[in-house]
Amino acid sequence: MIPVRGYAGAKVAVLGLGRSGLATARALVAGGAEALLWDDSPEARAAAEAEGFVLTDLGRAGALEGVVVLVTSPGIPHLYPAPHRIIRAAMEAGVPVDNDIGLFFRSFAAEDWDGFDVTPRVIAVTGSNGKSTTTALIAHILAEAGRPVQMAGNIGRGVLDIDPAVDGEVVVLELSSYQTELARALTPDVAVFTNLSPDHLDRHNGMGGYFAAKRRLFAEGGPDRAVIGVDEVEGVFLAGQLAEGAADDRVIRISSGQKLDGFGWSVFARKGFLAEWRKGRQVASIDLREVAGLPGAHNHQNACAAYAACRTLGLAPREIEAGLRSFAGLPHRSQLVGERGGVRFVNDSKATNVDSAAKALQAFARIRWIAGGMGKEGGIAALQPLLGSVAKAYLIGHSARDFALQLGDTPYEICETMARAVERAAAEAEAGDVVLLAPAAASFDQYPNFEKRGEDFTARVQALAIA
Repeated sequence: MIPVRGYAGAKVAVLGLGRSGLATARALVAGGAEALLWDDSPEARAAAEAEGFVLTDLGRAGALEGVVVLVTSPGIPHLYPAPHRIIRAAMEAGVPVDNDIGLFFRSFAAEDWDGFDVTPRVIAVTGSNGKSTTTALIAHILAEAGRPVQMAGNIGRGVLDIDPAVDGEVVVLELSSYQTELARALTPDVAVFTNLSPDHLDRHNGMGGYFAAKRRLFAEGGPDRAVIGVDEVEGVFLAGQLAEGAADDRVIRISSGQKLDGFGWSVFARKGFLAEWRKGRQVASIDLREVAGLPGAHNHQNACAAYAACRTLGLAPREIEAGLRSFAGLPHRSQLVGERGGVRFVNDSKATNVDSAAKALQAFARIRWIAGGMGKEGGIAALQPLLGSVAKAYLIGHSARDFALQLGDTPYEICETMARAVERAAAEAEAGDVVLLAPAAASFDQYPNFEKRGEDFTARVQALAIA
């Protein structure tokens, strides 16, 4: 646990008692604060009471009197589409609003760091797609190289729930736009921006607000090094804002598909090869084509981001390459879950939107595509140019019939359930095919989350007695 600093003896309100909220409450108490806890969910309140916390209804009149800060969980709206009533009351009363990320950055450094040989560092990763894989990949590479490392944030443990840093340790954080938008302190040593595509637009009132939330990590965080994906215009803009010029190697531009040889420092992947360029010359190259845990151009972009971040910490290219090759991938993200008769079964249940599904469809040559769920605005119409690799689609969930109308000439079958889709795809697949779960839709029509959907797919595949 990281005890929260700066609030000893003060009243701090905590709104939202999920994983991060309870971790925040524990860390506040450990730092000497008086924590006033509330959640609109009776189940969450009961879980907090089971830990011995006393609840305070923050919505009642006078509940915020004497409170010096309100700490809110990331899933609770604070601006768009409308502020939660308690957050609005806090803002109107002049009570600052923060989150656990802000508390972490003001509390992470400790007195015993003066005796360390190597000061602990924080790498923070944000973006639309690839955040989790990039975060986990950085942590894996560091661990394989013998560096002490912890992973937290939007993946793994809550940021305040991690252990105090040891000499030379690196903390790798995955940060969502919900987390970067509100944190009152953002001071990573290295910040990574993977890419940007439309998501959470209602929460940020459009793409401009969404990008602004991501940009805060760099503009207000002031990292020593910034790793910026420049395959979208927003990344190009951000890199240009942070750098003093093309030769400024404090900004490392990364790409999957572009050659970036005119900058002070860049890392890019083309035709399956990762290349690092510094001051106009290539200094390293890695063949990514046989790295099983990182298939496809989107994962090659993740590899570039992780490679660049690890290079800023002084790791050698050969150390990073070893970590890339031993990375097994994350569950539900281009995860190979089995093979039978030359047919591979890949779980990409995390592909909950069109952009992430597009990346999955581009990673394989001949696909038996399992798609559907709670479709988002526009359905899958934008995927039309990528359907040439799809031998047949097997459609499930609420949007199955809507998706069928957008497939053009691509063969399809309405399967409704995961069990039926896996059964039919496995029966029709031929050697060399990939049965790919990349739903391009949310899971909430049939599953509580994308993880449960991916677990169901994996269980159905394993039931096929795959060797």
